[in-house]
Amino acid sequence: MFKKIVLPNNLRLVLSPLKNTTSVTVYVLVRVGSKYESSTKRGISHFLEHMFFKGTKKRPSAYLLSKELDQIGAVFNGFTSKDFTCYYIKARKEYIDKSLDILSDIYLNSLFNSKELQKEKGVILEEIKLYEDTPTSLIYDLFETTLYGNQPAGWSVIGTRKSVLSISDEDLKKFVKKFYSAKNTVISIAGNFKEDEVVNLVEKYFSNIPNKIIPKNQQVIEKQKSPKKYFLKKDVKQVHLSVGVRAFNIFDKRKYALNLLGTILGGYMSSRLFQEIREKNGLAYYVKTLVETNPDTGYLTTNIGVDYQNTSKAVDIILNEYKNMKLFGPEDFEVSMAKENIKGRTSIELEQSDDIALFYGFQEILENQILSPEQKIAMIQKVTKKDIQDVANFIFQNSKLNLSVILPKNKKIDIEINQKL
Repeated sequence: MFKKIVLPNNLRLVLSPLKNTTSVTVYVLVRVGSKYESSTKRGISHFLEHMFFKGTKKRPSAYLLSKELDQIGAVFNGFTSKDFTCYYIKARKEYIDKSLDILSDIYLNSLFNSKELQKEKGVILEEIKLYEDTPTSLIYDLFETTLYGNQPAGWSVIGTRKSVLSISDEDLKKFVKKFYSAKNTVISIAGNFKEDEVVNLVEKYFSNIPNKIIPKNQQVIEKQKSPKKYFLKKDVKQVHLSVGVRAFNIFDKRKYALNLLGTILGGYMSSRLFQEIREKNGLAYYVKTLVETNPDTGYLTTNIGVDYQNTSKAVDIILNEYKNMKLFGPEDFEVSMAKENIKGRTSIELEQSDDIALFYGFQEILENQILSPEQKIAMIQKVTKKDIQDVANFIFQNSKLNLSVILPKNKKIDIEINQKL
């Protein structure tokens, strides 16, 4: 169960009380991410997330801030996406006051010290190197770059070396002033707490957040008439690729059928593509079909890592299964199995206070509405075989097909995907 409260300054508070736990998790989510950035300041949302933990007026250094949380055994961090930024603390229930105090302090009173900023640039540049050296992660960004090109939706959240080096303390202050407002913020709390006490604490610590109108992100432009390919040569030993299609945004009711489609294709070890690519043909170690739905875009794609000699064969298998789903749809047992899989995973993934707080906070910050786990499962259960096949027919089109490939520097590959769907 959850309860949503809108405070006088338009700050949204989502409460999820849990009796059988000793912890409380507080998530602060702000509706701004890399889609809201300019080309010259790419990565500023992510940079800001780092700097929020580098000292406040009350806690003037990263050491003092982290020491205060370490002393109580708290788990704390932040992360940035293309659509929102998040900060959280998970601690024992008796420290809910301290958790809210510290989160409000970093939100309202971060120093953005210029010396700390210069040091953090070095940290983020190393983070960029790490990311670029991890092809299983890099392929996600490469696929979105293939889809959206040179616009915020196609840029990496972390930014570029040039853009990160250009960010100043004044840039961060202006960004906070522009986007960090009560109306643009959701606080999601889950755990063992008393509702009245928590509401009073949130009002105490967060009532000073200004309430102002926030600029919208740049509208994503989706222009595609034929299959697109993107190749990137790196110092890797195998080919990493992502082959997928444009789909629906998060507000489209067909997203439930889309999720089932992705699960049937490559959501687990007995899925179609895992069996065909790994078990029957021995072409890859990892095979995974992913469904991404955002406020303005969405896609389905399959990621694999293969020997370069097997690349075309693996792509053909994926596209053939996409086509089969269009022509014949899923089997009855596949639909039932996928529904039970999603039901089981949802239950397992929502056993901890931090998972529950993010589950509700994520929906509120992106959709401005919330469904309980039971309501989401009910929507999944309503999906029919025909619904899934209809979605397959809609998305598996040559005009929506995209292929991204990371390949060894000394190899050359020509993969034909025209007219394969």
